[in-house]
Amino acid sequence: MEFNIKKLDDKTKARAGEITTGHGTILTPIFMPVGTVGAVKAVHMSDVKTDTQAQIILGNTYHLYLRPGTDIIEAAGGLHKFNGWDKSILTDSGGYQVYSLAGTRKLKEEGVMFQSHIDGSRHMFSPEKVMDIERSIGADIMMAFDECTPYPCDYQYAKNSMHLTHRWLDRCVKHFNNTEPKYGYQQALFPIVQGSTYSDLRKQSAEYIANIGAEGNAIGGLSVGEPHEMMYQMTAEVCEILPFDKPRYLMGVGTPENILESIALGIDMFDCVMPTRNGRNGMLFTSEGIINIKNKKWEKDFSLLDPNGLSFVDSIYTRAYIRHLFVAKEILGPMAASLHNLRFYLWLVGEARNHILAGDFSSWKATMIPKLRNRL
Repeated sequence: MEFNIKKLDDKTKARAGEITTGHGTILTPIFMPVGTVGAVKAVHMSDVKTDTQAQIILGNTYHLYLRPGTDIIEAAGGLHKFNGWDKSILTDSGGYQVYSLAGTRKLKEEGVMFQSHIDGSRHMFSPEKVMDIERSIGADIMMAFDECTPYPCDYQYAKNSMHLTHRWLDRCVKHFNNTEPKYGYQQALFPIVQGSTYSDLRKQSAEYIANIGAEGNAIGGLSVGEPHEMMYQMTAEVCEILPFDKPRYLMGVGTPENILESIALGIDMFDCVMPTRNGRNGMLFTSEGIINIKNKKWEKDFSLLDPNGLSFVDSIYTRAYIRHLFVAKEILGPMAASLHNLRFYLWLVGEARNHILAGDFSSWKATMIPKLRNRL
């Protein structure tokens, strides 16, 4: 994997770059649609590729391990062949499930014992096993196994968890270096900074991760309920420590406003389920604000979904029509709304990149943030 910075913003820490993997070039800053089980929910893979202009998507190690299983993925020739996605893929290691499935897992030094949410069977995830699963999935970018701590989290727990994440990282790196990719292209391993919302822990973790010398680095354990200003503070402090010449990935973030603010802090990569999850529930993101398409006010509004007429989804779809689909419980409604939101997110980071290259990112961001907060 290669990363090249093409332009720096002179008023913020924002940068426009390029990541090159075995499956093509990714223009940063970039948003990565979430395809947990190998599919972006409610959106055809061809639409993800052509209509959203996505350059990389996510898969989830825990979920893909349970279903369909690594034996089927390997028999298909890797996840790219299995789901027909010929661009880059990043896999989350399952560290987020350590947080989200806290009620059905047991955490110890060896790893995490998960109880399957599908059939109740038990599965031990060690750092070594996670590396093996991600090798089998065939992701271009593999995440190290970590513990994503909840918020709020007391200091001692956060400290112990951070050190556990570091010990697991050492095991991940060792096993990664002792194994080979399976499908004829190279894979990169990204460590993850933890430390909850404690500045000293975040800095300590960032220094530990920076010393690994990985091809890219991630910041985890944020966007889990903490105030946005606290998230920005932790992100800024970590970005000052992580290597300048490696891509930085802020995991699970977030709202359009969060993304622009974090780009200004020096983040290159983002992912979040919000575009598709909120879309399925009738929330549309636009260049002038947020629309709840289920509201009666849109019943006879025959304008395009975006107030500026930007084509984020098929131009035949009006607000009144999409509202009708939701009211009628027609599945096309959530599908169209999800596609619209994904296209908007990719448009937003693309515009951010354009303005970084043009040298006016800071002023453009200042005009966009109030609009993104609007409730239309």
